[in-house]
Amino acid sequence: MTPFSAIVLAAGEGTRMKGEKAKVLHEILGRSLIEWSVRAVLESGAERVVVVVGHGRDGVESVLKSRFDGRVVTALQEHQRGTGDAVRCGLPGLATDAQTVLILYGDCPLVPAETLRDLVQHHEKSNMPLTMLTSRLEDPTGYGRILRDGNGRVVAVCEQRDCTEEGRAIHEINPGMYAAQAEFLRDAIATLESHNAQKELYLTDVVGKASAHGGVADVFAEMKDLVGINDRNELARAAATMRDRVNGAHAVNGVSIVDPATTWIDAQVVIEPEAVIEPHVTLRGTCVIAKQARIDVGCVLENVSVGEEALVRPYTVAKDSTIASAAKVGPFAHLREGTDVGPEARIGNFVETKNTRLGKGSKANHLSYLGDGEIGDNVNVGAGTIFCNYDGFQKHTTVLEDGVFIGSDSQLIAPVRIGKNAYVATGSTINRDVPPEALAVARSRQDNKEGYAPRLRARLKKK
Repeated sequence: MTPFSAIVLAAGEGTRMKGEKAKVLHEILGRSLIEWSVRAVLESGAERVVVVVGHGRDGVESVLKSRFDGRVVTALQEHQRGTGDAVRCGLPGLATDAQTVLILYGDCPLVPAETLRDLVQHHEKSNMPLTMLTSRLEDPTGYGRILRDGNGRVVAVCEQRDCTEEGRAIHEINPGMYAAQAEFLRDAIATLESHNAQKELYLTDVVGKASAHGGVADVFAEMKDLVGINDRNELARAAATMRDRVNGAHAVNGVSIVDPATTWIDAQVVIEPEAVIEPHVTLRGTCVIAKQARIDVGCVLENVSVGEEALVRPYTVAKDSTIASAAKVGPFAHLREGTDVGPEARIGNFVETKNTRLGKGSKANHLSYLGDGEIGDNVNVGAGTIFCNYDGFQKHTTVLEDGVFIGSDSQLIAPVRIGKNAYVATGSTINRDVPPEALAVARSRQDNKEGYAPRLRARLKKK
């Protein structure tokens, strides 16, 4: 297959999405619609991609720049005058020696690269000015209809608003994906006219021009892969389809996904074979799950690395964190940004961490807040411990050296350092450093008043 260029149309407002954001910036599994379309184009073999932008231009260009690092250029359609005008705006961005041009829309996240590659290859073999994908729908409402002559050759596309009753009865439809000879495309676009119901320049009129100047080749494809997204209902349905594809690919690669229908895994997530993903798990962003790790029911992880044989127990929420090999986290734990759980360490139920590192074998099993901490190896943090890290203006660090034991219900007022193998007594409030091997006790003295309880009850009853 010879090198080819592509034009991706992404200038539309998408009013049926009922929101301010450009339609092509809505996401499926962590990727915007435009990213899915452009990735398919690049994977199909395009050497140059021009994305035509308009509504929400700045946002679309920002996404393209961050995701494709200069491999994609943009062209502006300043006024929305139809799909034909959008292609006209994109043509100058092509290389002057471009031979074949692939055209599709930026709101088609499900189109496989293989389908686009087949379209281009078929076009090159046909020696016709234009090749298009076609499909069929039981309910073709909203789509342009394919018109054929008596010999079965495609002669035109009629948009729904311009169709006769006879035309609307046709079930063969135009998904809007083409491969064209560049020279023909430039000439055809230059002669488009707006004699139609919407007073716009229709790209589909190029089909009739190709029919009159050498013919139109066509390739059938299943519509389930070609759907464009027009509203949020269609977005949700496409997301479910992509979820099944992504989950299926992981399962084929050796990942145990217990209930694919309730498991949502973003496209960038990496999962090694023999990992286990239980029902109702969501993995977002750039998560990496190592082999033999288990992510239990209801967990939500975003940009989290989970090591080999680690266990993330039910309903843990974690973001921008690392869970090392053989560590155990949860249930109902909350790992915030910057958490690093070391090998064989444990974070238990209702423990919240932020910007805190736990060394090998350390544990905080119950009901604690550990913010801005450096915790060494084999440290025990008792239930109810609080790292008091914020003074209202700045964050401060709590350091627990190797082998430290923190008794339950302790408050450590940062900045503070607890030395190696030191012991903090239960219920202490620590605001000064504790030397290694020391016992720190910081609580008020207990005072027992003998026989006072009956008098107290009598007084309280009178109130």
